[in-house]
Amino acid sequence: MKTIFKIALIFLALTGASTILYNYTNVEFGKVDYFIKHGWFFLFSIALFPRLTLFISGLLVGSVAFGGVIWWLGFFFAPRILVASLATVSYWNTNPILVIISWLIALGGESSEKFMITSRFKGPKRFDQGFSGSTIEAEFKVKE
Repeated sequence: MKTIFKIALIFLALTGASTILYNYTNVEFGKVDYFIKHGWFFLFSIALFPRLTLFISGLLVGSVAFGGVIWWLGFFFAPRILVASLATVSYWNTNPILVIISWLIALGGESSEKFMITSRFKGPKRFDQGFSGSTIEAEFKVKE
């Protein structure tokens, strides 16, 4: 039940933020369908390898918005959130379900990636129980 609540909360937050941006600022959301510009291969590659896909599609192909200070900060520190925000601006009007899925992947992927990095730098857990030597001698008896 917690997952459904989180999805609904993300949906409401995105809807509120996009409504505020659309009504009170000069932000214009795109009106092009995602599947007209990209396909399923791009969708899976941007979900699994966001930095590589953003770099190749932005620099070499030119199919994704590329450049700017905030773009580069997102590219290096939070690429999945950059992908989700680009998807929100470009495809919110035509594909809101894909945008919601991109935000779920962004929030889940970034948090799990940061958790794995921090757990690796902490080092392996040692279970030192105060033994002085490297081996423990013990006697075993077999019950009959």
